[in-house]
Amino acid sequence: MIGVYCSRTKIGESWARALAREFGDDQVDLYPFVLPESIEFIACWKAPNRLFHSLPKLKVIQSLGAGVDHIFDGDNVVEQAEIARIIDPQLSVDMYEFALVTILADMKNLTLYRDQQKDKLWKERRYSTIPGTVISILGLGVIGSTVATKLSSLGFQVQGWSRSKKTIEGVQCYSGTGGLSEALSATDYLLNLLPLTNETRGFLNQSLFDKMKVGAYLINLGRGPHLVDEDLITALDREQLSGACLDVFHEEPLSKEHAFWDHPKVLITPHIASVTNIETARQQVFENIRRMKSGTALLNVVDKVKGY
Repeated sequence: MIGVYCSRTKIGESWARALAREFGDDQVDLYPFVLPESIEFIACWKAPNRLFHSLPKLKVIQSLGAGVDHIFDGDNVVEQAEIARIIDPQLSVDMYEFALVTILADMKNLTLYRDQQKDKLWKERRYSTIPGTVISILGLGVIGSTVATKLSSLGFQVQGWSRSKKTIEGVQCYSGTGGLSEALSATDYLLNLLPLTNETRGFLNQSLFDKMKVGAYLINLGRGPHLVDEDLITALDREQLSGACLDVFHEEPLSKEHAFWDHPKVLITPHIASVTNIETARQQVFENIRRMKSGTALLNVVDKVKGY
């Protein structure tokens, strides 16, 4: 049997319908209306802690997105089950488009001019150009590599950093602690696309901000726990950073009491930089169910040790 669990109920229902059309209504159940002892494959997003431990026949945990940190959080991983994720080209394109519009809007001061308009203030501001702008990307996986390549093709100076050395045409790639410091010192825009692991939790902190070029701008499209919130506010208030666009947070929705809401240098978006599209991603899930049934290797398997 195939189980579906999604923290966003309507999305979960849509996935359950799509899977039922492919494999039959009698083969697919939407949590909590399942027989735990019958589930071999579960397609999920942000499942409750220890849910998978209640499924004795579970063989595959399929993330319904590119991220798998929601599976590794808490005590959810079970030894007998493989973990797979979605690698959807459209996700990468969406992330690129969001990053591009955010960078260009800041380069050309559009948010600042919008604020000036409210005060009927006519004041020209200095702007940046594409050839003179350095963008550094943290994380050069499938999404990060695509974003880096596309930004480079527009004429930006693009740098990338990852744990292991990568080679991407048109992109200056760095790795290791020394490489990170070198990249940060020249950065105008820092775009975080790292996976969330024990090693990257709190990666965006005061120590990192201090290594950055004064006046740089942060864009966090990875995960909320990558960022130490208080350190970002300090870096903004003392003008080490000029601003930040945050699409992800420690808790979502973001608490109305959080200091980010009222900070003039923070732009908040509600985790919408890229969203898995069922129409473009479902074939990967369908294929993994077929592969599980036939005993062949799954698509996009996650390394349980690395966490991505």
